[in-house]
Amino acid sequence: MRTKGGFFFPHNTRDLGRRFAMSKPSRTYQEQLDLLKSRGLIVQDESFALHCLEHHNYYRISPYRFPFTQSGNRDAFIPGTTFEQLWKLYLFDQKLRHLVIEACKSVEISLRARWAYQVSHSLGPLGYLDNRHFSSALIHARTLVKLNEEMERSQEEFIKHHRAHLFMPWPSTWVIVEIASFGTISNLLGQLRQSAIRQAVANPFGMDEQTFCSLMHHLSLLRNSAAHHSRLWNRQFIFKFKLPKKKPPHLFPNFFVDSAMPQKEAKIHNTLVLLIHVTTCIAPTTDWPDRLLRLLLSLDPQLIPEMGFPTDWKTRPLWQSLIAALP
Repeated sequence: MRTKGGFFFPHNTRDLGRRFAMSKPSRTYQEQLDLLKSRGLIVQDESFALHCLEHHNYYRISPYRFPFTQSGNRDAFIPGTTFEQLWKLYLFDQKLRHLVIEACKSVEISLRARWAYQVSHSLGPLGYLDNRHFSSALIHARTLVKLNEEMERSQEEFIKHHRAHLFMPWPSTWVIVEIASFGTISNLLGQLRQSAIRQAVANPFGMDEQTFCSLMHHLSLLRNSAAHHSRLWNRQFIFKFKLPKKKPPHLFPNFFVDSAMPQKEAKIHNTLVLLIHVTTCIAPTTDWPDRLLRLLLSLDPQLIPEMGFPTDWKTRPLWQSLIAALP
């Protein structure tokens, strides 16, 4: 057995298989379902439950059981809990991810456009290449390496044209921005020395530039999590973005803020409030907030607090106005 960086590497796969077999055995779909049933889960339609396990993986579905398990024992369901309840929560989270990805795509496109315009007019068409404009030469260099990798992977004809025919290994800002990832543009924005440029990008959203940059970084991470099918509904996010306290002034009363419960602050409620704000700034007539609200109202009210929602969320100004506008 060899080690590297604290990890064990077996000499062969047979040795690895024996070690894992000693811990947890592989289970058939029927055995997985039987395990859930042995813990008290009611399965009304076994063929449906087996189909779900076959196509969605036991380990992916399993975390959705936690709100339905007994206090202090995650391996024992509350009496009367059904597989359909778990599945309904699973589907809710799936729909939530789709909505979040949709909103983040809208924000990403807007950020690209704002960043390219402001940087090119303030620093020049290739200003993004000059590390004097960025707070850390090392981080800037790493970002350019990533940006070059994104160009290498790109199949866009305009990138090939600029490199092969215009002999421009690094195209102009308004060109490069079309193949850069959300995270790359977020980094290039946040690292800019000139706060005036960052503020110019943030102005259409009525936000302070530091708060806006913090939010963009958070949304780029969120978009990646959602795109990789990670659970969102009760996730506690590691990166804690800055909440806008003064700009715009109408937003702050809608946030969940409680220093005694930082884990709840770090859940998705506050992010959803800001996504409603920024998507509405981008497209004032968007129906995204309405679709989000309808999805939230479809969830068992007892599960809403798991998302970091305050108990009085329906009376907060933003949510109250959306609820009042429902037909």
